[in-house]
Amino acid sequence: MGRPRQFDEERVVQKACHEFWSKGFDGTSTADLCQATGLTRSSLYNTFHSKEHLFRRALSYYVNTMTARQGTVLDAQGSSGLERIRSLLTVIVDDETANQKSGHGSGCFTVNTITTIASRNKDIALVVEADLQKRLSSLRLAVMDGQLDGSIAADRDPGDLAWYVTSLIYGMRIAAQSGAGRGALDGIVSTGLAALTP
Repeated sequence: MGRPRQFDEERVVQKACHEFWSKGFDGTSTADLCQATGLTRSSLYNTFHSKEHLFRRALSYYVNTMTARQGTVLDAQGSSGLERIRSLLTVIVDDETANQKSGHGSGCFTVNTITTIASRNKDIALVVEADLQKRLSSLRLAVMDGQLDGSIAADRDPGDLAWYVTSLIYGMRIAAQSGAGRGALDGIVSTGLAALTP
């Protein structure tokens, strides 16, 4: 029998997630992963088999965490559909503002992945696509609630508006990476929400 592992695998995945999020798949070396996780090269590959497999695990951890948070915000009771979407966009602004203050303006791990490795790796593309569908579904439900309560224009397709808000979020993340401060991001939120109202 081999020796039992002396580390928490999920904790390693979390640390790898931050490394990949910051540097991307191509920009993260095995040495970077070893330094970030505290594992030797052999321990890393014995456990996760390949850099690509560890990346998929890290990306899955990220999307599960972030999508669950989005779902919590959008499922909040006692608020209109528009207010729940406003709350979600405010969370994005808060995230990006905090990232800028800490010097970690890494943007969205999912967006970064879509524009790089997902275009050439089917397994990673499937993780991103599944996450996107979950996000669109929760946004579509919030939009439909807003149309029922009168806070969101009822003459527009809920699926189209869910895509619109998703695109708005992606754009905000990229704008923040480009240096847009809180004032600019708040302006994007206000303009974006105005497009949803009756």
